[in-house]
Formats: sequence, structure tokens, C-alpha cells
Amino acid sequence: MSSVSAAIAHALKPIAPQIFGLMGNGNAHFLDAAVRAGFDYTAVRHESAAVSAADAYFRIANKLAIATTTYGAGYTNAVTALAEAAAAGTPLLFVTGDAPSTGLRGWDVDQAAIDGGVRAPRYVVDRHTPGSIALQAAAHALREQTPVVLAIPYDLAAAESAGEELPDFASLACTPAKPRLEPAALQQIVTKLDASKRTHILYGRGAIDAADQVRELARKLDATTSGTLLARDLLDYDFDLGITGGFSTEANARIIAQADTVLVLGASLNQFTLRFGELVNESATLIQIDLGAAATNARVDVFATADAQSAAADLLDAVQRAQGNWCAGLDLGDLRSRPAGDDKAEDGLLDPRRVASELEKILPANRVLVQDGGHFIGWGPMYWSTSGARSLACVGTAYQSIGLGIASMVGAGAAAQGRTVVLAAGDGGFLMGLADLESIIRTVDSGVIVIYNDSAYGAEVHQYGSIGLHEDPMLIPTVDFAGIARSMGATGVRVENLVDMAGLTQWVADGARGVCLVDARVTTRVRAPYMEEVLAANKKAAATLALQSD
Repeated sequence: MSSVSAAIAHALKPIAPQIFGLMGNGNAHFLDAAVRAGFDYTAVRHESAAVSAADAYFRIANKLAIATTTYGAGYTNAVTALAEAAAAGTPLLFVTGDAPSTGLRGWDVDQAAIDGGVRAPRYVVDRHTPGSIALQAAAHALREQTPVVLAIPYDLAAAESAGEELPDFASLACTPAKPRLEPAALQQIVTKLDASKRTHILYGRGAIDAADQVRELARKLDATTSGTLLARDLLDYDFDLGITGGFSTEANARIIAQADTVLVLGASLNQFTLRFGELVNESATLIQIDLGAAATNARVDVFATADAQSAAADLLDAVQRAQGNWCAGLDLGDLRSRPAGDDKAEDGLLDPRRVASELEKILPANRVLVQDGGHFIGWGPMYWSTSGARSLACVGTAYQSIGLGIASMVGAGAAAQGRTVVLAAGDGGFLMGLADLESIIRTVDSGVIVIYNDSAYGAEVHQYGSIGLHEDPMLIPTVDFAGIARSMGATGVRVENLVDMAGLTQWVADGARGVCLVDARVTTRVRAPYMEEVLAANKKAAATLALQSD
């Protein structure tokens, strides 16, 4: 007979052989069984990193991974990362220790309540069918595209399993539902598109598997296209405008503003994508097709529930071929043009735009991008190219957290398949996750860490310092990240002048093996365009509130 933990490991090995974790009392027996069973186990140095690494692994590899921690403090350390995965809709299996089946001890917390609070479904194993329960949890994660918690009560971890016959995993409905457009909805949308003279198609992460259908639909409609941040570089299409939203170019926004119909496929239409209501002109018809039950933005005129791939295919069959020639008349000459920035700002520190521009020339082209959160978050997507649709992980943006980027690089590294993993981080967020710099150096075969080191929480400086709040709580003493990296066995390059990039250039020329950290000393005096939009929206909202209170 085997233990409960061994039964869980045996059941999960064929479907999710990648584990990220940190051992403690509650998961020691599970990890022992997993390592003995031949899982690919990556140890991390903070529990939140286990979940973030599994999250990023799925975003890049499109494969389920396991995160594991102990109960209590180990579990609560991982809650922010779990909340991010839930908000982002990332499937992963979080195998965690839990209180004994007899009840809470003094050092336990109500993990079930916390799971519910972050909207993570929960399964608890027993001694009779632990493997079957584990498979049900994994199937739930994939079917519903969500993180799922698999709890192992402390008194059962090493207990003898009763023995069970495992179900066939494929029989557990592990594929996400892909509803098709209802006939009435299809006809309504076709009527709108057939009447359109200037159609734009905006695609999001939900359309990643629909590239061929979206491209052909755009050609038939003589439509321009663009993607959200999480779907960038999806289409090879002459009239694709690139990223839409706060990271887009002004030329992109001007063209979309001309559209009389905007068809949205698989995108949630958050405030940043719609540029706080400024993206689509007031007279345009906005059509959203997504998996949800209702529109996600009040601006939507027509909503329909459907999978983006099947919807695009059905529309392709049903719409008339456009008679106009809108796309051919567009001037796309400056579409991808970005301000190159100056070498340095007035304070003698580097212009982050110029840093990003120079890095695009140096970084290996075959790359995966990982983004932490902060004011710098747009420089990579705006100035750097990627090598495909699943080549970008922004772990933290859904829950508005910073500090998850380091751990995400660990997961992306495991999924990279020979590509160089490039992490963009700020100094504040990097310090939050610093423990797992060791994990990156130990596990990532080829990686570049770019720290936009402005000695501040830059987003707060721009958003709150600019309106008069005291900046002292927003500032960080300048940290020598390059020195820290070297002390841990990586290559460290401090960049105070652009010529200092030579250190990174040499690292790439030498084969781009191991990890190189670029500590770029940048100014806070250059404000990102998306931050300008945030400030303008805040100012507009404040003015509206003032009028209402008069």
C-alpha cells in the first residue's frame, strides 16, 4: 500500500510533471513522493514564488504546472500570487498542506475561507480516493481556466491510502467549454459588419488560438486589426496596428478612432485597453464576443457569448466581402514609431525610453518577455519585439501587484525551450522578490534581468507625487543590483551611460548563457504615456465629482 501523498503524486505525474515549490511540514511527504516519482522539481526560496512560477509556466508553455507549499504561514505567503492567478484566469494546481482533519491548531488559519476569498476552487483529499480527487482538481483547473487548491490535511499526508482505481483523466471533462455564437447573435453581428465601412478587429488573449481565423476575417472585411498587451504579435497581417491601449502608438489610436465598427474578440476591455474611454469614437458600434455571460464594459453596444476561434470562423463564413478599400488608403508609415528618448535626462540619469531602444538592438531575438509591475511596465512592450504569441508573461497585472516578476522568470525559464528569458522589473518590485534571484541564477539557462532603477516606487511618484503628496515614502535608497547579482554568481552590468551596455553586448556575444543583470540607472523625469492617461482620467473623474457635489 502507498501513502496518501504517494497516491497523489502517482495520479498527477502523467498530466502535470512540473512542480515549483518550497518544502515544509505540510508538504514534505508529497514532495518526497513527487521527487521519487520523477517530477521535474524546481525549488524556490519564497512560497509566493511557487505559485507565480507555476502561473508563468502555463502562460508561456500552455501546460498545467503544480505549485506546492506547507500549511499556515507557507500557505498565506502564497496568497497574493494565488489571487493574481485567479484574477488572470491561469490554470494551475496548488498542492498545499492544511490543518488536520480533526480541526484547526493554534498555528493554522482557515485556508478554506481564504481560498474562497480569492475565488480559488478547493479540493480536499481523503485516504480513500486521494488520486481521484487530485485528478478531479486538475481537470477543474483546465476546464474552468483557474487555479485550484488541492489541500492535504496534515494527519493524512503520510497516512496509508486505501487503494483506488484511477479514472481516465480524459473522461473528467478537462477541456474548456467553447460555446458557439447563437444564430440570432450571429445574424445581428453579421448585419453590423456588413454595413460597416471601416471595421477594426481588436483581439485579446482569448483569441490566441484563433490567429488564422481572425486574419482571414480581417482580410474579408478589409479591416484593420490590433491586439491587447497579452495577445501582441499574434497576427502576420499587413494591416495589423500592433498593441492597442496604453502602450500603443498615437498613430495606432488615430486609425482606430476612424473605425465605424470595432469587433472585439477574446478581450476583457479593461480601462487601459480602451484608454479610459478615448479609444473608440462615440458614434462607432462596439461589438464584444467573449466567454463571459455579459459585456465587461459599459461602452459595449452588442455582446455575445462565444469562443473567439469558433466565432471568427462562423463570421468568416457568414459576412459579405467588403466592397470598399479602407485599409489600402491608410498611411501606416509611422505606425510603429516611438520616441527614441535622449541619452540622459536633465538630472543626469538615463532616459528609460533610450535604454529600452538600445536593449532591443542587443537582446537575443529569440526571447520570452516577463514583466513585473510598475511605472516601467510599458517600456518593454513598447520597444521590444517578441518571438510569438505565447512569449509574454505579465504576472501581477490582473491583481495590480508588483514583486511577482522574479518568480515568474523562474517559471518562464522552465518553459522557454531554448529561448532567452528577459525580465523587466523596477527596483521596488525586485527588492520584494529578491530571495528568488538565487532561483533564477540556479535554474534559468539563458536570462537577462533589466532593472529600471529609479531609486523610487516610480508609479507612486508620477501618480501621487505629481499632485503634491510627500515623496519621501515613495523613495528607495539606490541599490547596487549588479553587485548583488555578481555576488550570487551571475553577470552584473551597471549602466550609468549608454556605453556601459557593452557589458551586455559581450555577454550576448559569448553565447548568452547563464544570467546577466542590467542595472539601468534611470530618471523619474520621463513619464510613460499610459501614466499620462491615468492622470488625465483621474483629473477628469475629480472634476466630474466636484460638479456633482456643487
